[in-house]
Amino acid sequence: MKLKVLLSFFVVLFLHSSLQAQDSLHVHKADSTISYQDSLDAIKLRIINMNPYFTLHVDSVLQYGFEINKPAKNYYWYLKNAPVGVKLDKNNGQLFFKAEKSYFKSGKLKYDVQYRVEMGVQSLINAAEKVDTFCTIVFYSTEIVASKLKPTISNNLTLEEGDSVKFRIQCDEGTFPTEHITMYTNIPIANYTSVRKCDDEFEWMVPYDFIRDNDTARQKMLTLRFVGADKFYNRDTAEVKIFIRPGIDYPTQNMLHKRVSNEVASYVAQLKLTFYVLSRNIKKTKSTRTGFDITSSCTALAGTALSTAGESNGAKNFGKILPSVGLTLVPVKEAVSPNKVQEQNTATQVRSVAKRLEYLVSENAIVGNRDVNVQAKIKKMQEELKSARLQLVDLPLVEFDDNLTQEDVEKFFTDPKVNKKYKLKVN
Repeated sequence: MKLKVLLSFFVVLFLHSSLQAQDSLHVHKADSTISYQDSLDAIKLRIINMNPYFTLHVDSVLQYGFEINKPAKNYYWYLKNAPVGVKLDKNNGQLFFKAEKSYFKSGKLKYDVQYRVEMGVQSLINAAEKVDTFCTIVFYSTEIVASKLKPTISNNLTLEEGDSVKFRIQCDEGTFPTEHITMYTNIPIANYTSVRKCDDEFEWMVPYDFIRDNDTARQKMLTLRFVGADKFYNRDTAEVKIFIRPGIDYPTQNMLHKRVSNEVASYVAQLKLTFYVLSRNIKKTKSTRTGFDITSSCTALAGTALSTAGESNGAKNFGKILPSVGLTLVPVKEAVSPNKVQEQNTATQVRSVAKRLEYLVSENAIVGNRDVNVQAKIKKMQEELKSARLQLVDLPLVEFDDNLTQEDVEKFFTDPKVNKKYKLKVN
């Protein structure tokens, strides 16, 4: 009996001890779980295998899996900014890119250029728990394609002085882009727009003194060389040849033509005034000589009448003397008012020269603002003016005064009676 009681006591004691041990174990496990979760929340989120730089050959594939220091199932990955073709798995952070040649041929991607891939990872539970970062991808190729320069104009160009030329230098990009362009010329030029990089414009106006008067060649060739280079100094050269011929400085030549025309017109006005004075003097001399001739004729006629019809001897004797008086007036006339034949010829010559110069000015007037014959017309007027001045070099020119205006002289010069008097007569 005692033995049964003792066994029952030990069984009850054992069961009680087991129950206490299980309760203690459950409490310990619960405390351990709470402590582990708290420790995970306390750890700062980070990418444990971050690779900041990738170098990728063309036609190759990039696969890289990013990892974090926390369970991946509670987080997702995202891309903020990336080159064309780059992908990132949002569930496991797997970065994928296939470098196809089509991306580079189309210009969407370029070799030896650093492309920034902005990415991040964020908690699905706590939106504030996230990491933003980036990595860099650089593509390269063992096949080197040189960049080319292409001017937007023909390689051979013909211009005249005063013309302008303007064109752009384009770049056909190869493996490595053109970084800088240098221009060289075989003849020094000024006042032009320089080309330093792709798509820059060259602009230049050919000066009128590009071909000088003492140059034997009537055409010059200007060679423009544009040398482009990449970062590895691989070079390409584009050449443009410009053939330049003498041109006409129309603004300057028009001003010169106007000055020469005014000079000829001024000289013609002086000739007309001189002709007016000569004609007046010739007319006055002619009137005086006509008076002497009439007086001499009347004296001779009166003497004849008195000598024949006179009643007294005195009248007859006086009539005999009068013809002698008339004869003595002839040398007096030549002494007082000699016949001005030279002045007559000079007046005729002056009028002829004035008429010729007037016709010269009207014949060599410029047509518009860009008359291609303006230089020849200027030269013709200058030569004719010089010839007229040499022809009348001994003729004293008369200046206008207050008593005589240019309108009066012009009216006299175009008078029909004067024209008839000095008109050339052909028998």
